[in-house]
Amino acid sequence: MNDKNLTPSTLQVGMIGNCAYSALIDQQARIVWCCLPRFDGDPVFNAILDPSENGSLWSFELEDYDRSEQHYEPNTAVLRTRMYDRKGQGIEVTDFAPRFWSRGRMFRPLTLVRRVKVLSGSPRMRVLLRPRFDWGRAKPAVTQGSTHIRFVSGNSTLRVNTDAPLSYILSETFFVVDRPMNFIMGPDETLSTGIEETARGFEQETVAYWRQWTRALALPLEWQEAVIRAAITLKQSLFEDTGAIVAAMTTSIPEAPGSGRNWDYRYCWLRDAFFVVRALNSISEVATMEEYLRWLMNVVIRSGGGHIQPLYGIGQEEKLPEFILDHLPGYRGMGPVRVGNQAQEHFQYDVYGNIVLGAAQAFHDHRLFKRAGRAEFAHMEAVGEQAFRVYDQPDAGMWELRTRARVHTSSALMSWAACDRLAKIAAAIGLPDRIRYWRERADMIRGRILKEAWNQDRQAFAESFGGRDLDASALLMAEVNMIDPNDSRFIATVDALEKSLCDGPYMRRYEAADDFGKPETAFNICTFWRIDALARIGRKAQAREIFEVMLKSRNHLGLLSEDTHPVTGEMWGNFPQTYSMVGTINAAVRLSAPWDTVI
Repeated sequence: MNDKNLTPSTLQVGMIGNCAYSALIDQQARIVWCCLPRFDGDPVFNAILDPSENGSLWSFELEDYDRSEQHYEPNTAVLRTRMYDRKGQGIEVTDFAPRFWSRGRMFRPLTLVRRVKVLSGSPRMRVLLRPRFDWGRAKPAVTQGSTHIRFVSGNSTLRVNTDAPLSYILSETFFVVDRPMNFIMGPDETLSTGIEETARGFEQETVAYWRQWTRALALPLEWQEAVIRAAITLKQSLFEDTGAIVAAMTTSIPEAPGSGRNWDYRYCWLRDAFFVVRALNSISEVATMEEYLRWLMNVVIRSGGGHIQPLYGIGQEEKLPEFILDHLPGYRGMGPVRVGNQAQEHFQYDVYGNIVLGAAQAFHDHRLFKRAGRAEFAHMEAVGEQAFRVYDQPDAGMWELRTRARVHTSSALMSWAACDRLAKIAAAIGLPDRIRYWRERADMIRGRILKEAWNQDRQAFAESFGGRDLDASALLMAEVNMIDPNDSRFIATVDALEKSLCDGPYMRRYEAADDFGKPETAFNICTFWRIDALARIGRKAQAREIFEVMLKSRNHLGLLSEDTHPVTGEMWGNFPQTYSMVGTINAAVRLSAPWDTVI
């Protein structure tokens, strides 16, 4: 195999991570994406965006490669890839990011462990270990010790400790794999124990951690493997140092082929984070909510009751200037590659509802180590006041339109949700005056939505007050309990959206053209909203059929990106997309038969 065949052509990749960093690994055990020291950092392996000789990856290339198979160790984030040559000889590569309890704290080092073992015969492989820095522009200097290789560039140093032959690694020479080999990449530090002992111990502890974590999930009866994989993926999207939750691990995977809709999703959108928290809460994983609320309260208090951005950096960074890297060809050559996101400048007024919704359970749940109380309620009320001030003002909307502002129904809907949940929280903590205060405001917003978003000609709730165009986000009206799903207007909206936005089982976001024209691909979370709406109005058989299609749309490891092409079925958009994994959990919980049908 020569270098020009190294192109990762699709999103048939798996993710490993430990809530500090992550990496994407393709079906031939090639690390094609890994940012350090954070999710939004410099990609030391970037082949998913630059498969050329200038790109960076880490592979174990099998001589006369024939085929591979890949799976996660059940109920864990440990990935195993088996590769075979044309003689049937094979190796297995185990990849993971260490995560486990140690000395009374969670141990999640910036360390990547790769273990290679022989499956059969005497296969030959070569190691292509080609990290780069500064978005691929800086090729590091390489030094070696007796059992390690150092990659140095400016202030950045990576160290790979290994019991494999260093000469073969440095010369990229094929050699016989005649024994197990271990590779530990991380900071420039000496290991406290031997290489094989460290790698083996880290693997055992990491497997045990994830199995204990998944054991505590309150799973639905059906589709348990899909829910477990989605839950692990969402957990890995938590940056535990601060509590932020990123929307996806990548930047600039286009939403559709050649569309130019290439965005950087490695930041914390308050909207996306709410949906992640809500999905994990539904299966009794509340620790992520507790971590997220640490980050969220910093954002809320810092705002002083004023404007809050729709997204921030995972360290609360406000400024995320968007720029293009012209030297990178992009995913499958489809640039541009963008870093940063202009949406941080937007006014997206649904954000206030997403904040209150994301925090609401903390006021009601007695399991939490630190339940929210009156002090936190005061901060949430400041958010609610802002929601009420702006609910009928034009904004960019949840789809982040860059050149058009309207009074979006979805933004008003989330402002209603903020007021409604504040009334319920006031009841839970015994503040009757505040119950009335927030109920009056919620009722006022609800009345205006039902009147001004309804379009008589379309027989549907439109995407904006007085508007005519349709938008899948209207389905959230039932999901956040603003309207009875059996209300004839909501049922009519579901029917209208199916006619105007659906390509078979798949659903697009909206029908009107945006800054880039009309969307070509289906937006996965919208399809999941449709599934939820159909189940709520009693069309469960149809909802289950669509859900089964979405399960088949996942890649071989059970992961989803942002979009699905309705014709080719191919995944597009940043990966793995938390929105899409949320939809998997929500649909399974909504549609599954109850446990008492089998026990």
